[in-house]
Amino acid sequence: MQTQEHVQITQQFLAAADSEFDAGDILQASEKLWGAAAHVMMAVAQERGWSFGDHRALKDAVRRLAEEQGNQSLISEFGVAEKFHANLYHAFMQDYEIRDDRETVLNFVRRGQDLLEQGPT
Repeated sequence: MQTQEHVQITQQFLAAADSEFDAGDILQASEKLWGAAAHVMMAVAQERGWSFGDHRALKDAVRRLAEEQGNQSLISEFGVAEKFHANLYHAFMQDYEIRDDRETVLNFVRRGQDLLEQGPT
């Protein structure tokens, strides 16, 4: 899959997450939000030539990006995205977490999109 395809999937997942949240399907919305964060990170990693083929490699890429950018909050923001992924299976997130943490993940995705627009470092 090419970088641009990951970017397109990110956009599709963001739109789907919004629709699912609006429809009240929190589990599917959670997974779509996770998918958006994962795919934007895949695009960033691919652009930089970093491995991202499994969950561990993706987390390592986030850590590497945080070091590159001098911004450790990227790691915690990605961790919040992982929380949404887990929510699909366990439905443990409360309404206030979904509201607040959703913004955190959206911020992570926006940062990734901004980096992609700037091009590789």
